Amino acid sequence: MTDALVSHPASQNNGPTVAIALGGGGARGLAHIHVIEVLDELGIRPVLISGASIGAIMGAAMAAGMTGREIREHTLATIGRPGQIMNRLWSLRPTGLSEMVAGGFRMGQFNLERVLKAFLPDRLPQTFEELPIPLKVIAADYYAQCECVLERGPLFPAVAASAALPAIFRPVVIGGRVMIDGGLWNPVPFDHLAGKADITIGVDVVGQPPAGTAEVPGSIDSLYGATQLTMRSIVTLKLEKGAPDIFLRPDVGRFRVMDFAKAEEVLAASAGIRDELKRALSERFFARG
Repeated sequence: MTDALVSHPASQNNGPTVAIALGGGGARGLAHIHVIEVLDELGIRPVLISGASIGAIMGAAMAAGMTGREIREHTLATIGRPGQIMNRLWSLRPTGLSEMVAGGFRMGQFNLERVLKAFLPDRLPQTFEELPIPLKVIAADYYAQCECVLERGPLFPAVAASAALPAIFRPVVIGGRVMIDGGLWNPVPFDHLAGKADITIGVDVVGQPPAGTAEVPGSIDSLYGATQLTMRSIVTLKLEKGAPDIFLRPDVGRFRVMDFAKAEEVLAASAGIRDELKRALSERFFARG
């Protein structure tokens, strides 16, 4: 099946066009790597990428021209090893009191833009305009209580805003607007792909707590679980209104939002999404003939 799809004209960019939306879900979003690798394998270059939270981070790497394999290798070399995580976080420590309190001292809130610059590969450009593939980054305006689509200007502040999970990461101010995690407003932003390509793909990594247990969750798990409930209801309503051509849900529910050190486990658990995507693409390509 794979060979047949690879030889199909669509894989040579003269067939159906493809656009993809990568959703939010913290460490569960490492499963996006499988999707990017499959598109690479099949020779498919999206005409548009939209992303929220971890999906914006993965989407930025993909839009910059990184292959899925390169993203995988960089991920495992940086956040897949606890020692590397601590070394990079240590490099972000304030160099003095003035830096520590710049912008106001906030216990427990990290400056995500600085974190991203420490962890993301150097080849990511500084602006949206330098990206080879158009990218739409979804953030949420805290005070206006609305979605904000970022697609021009500086790239890192936009991606940081999209992934600024409250209580862990400091909100990001862009153009005088206070931005927080875009996944809280639009967990899988496939609606921004409508009319932009022949085939649209949405990847949902919100996950859900594992079923079959009566264990009472702790306070942190309860908080994240409640967020999952809200995000799941948003996705459900959006799907009823208009689903993408292909909608994927990798098996990532048992992982927590901040389980980045379990990168290899997340990738192993979600590998089944590869064949599911190949089958779906094959059906769509050949249906369009």
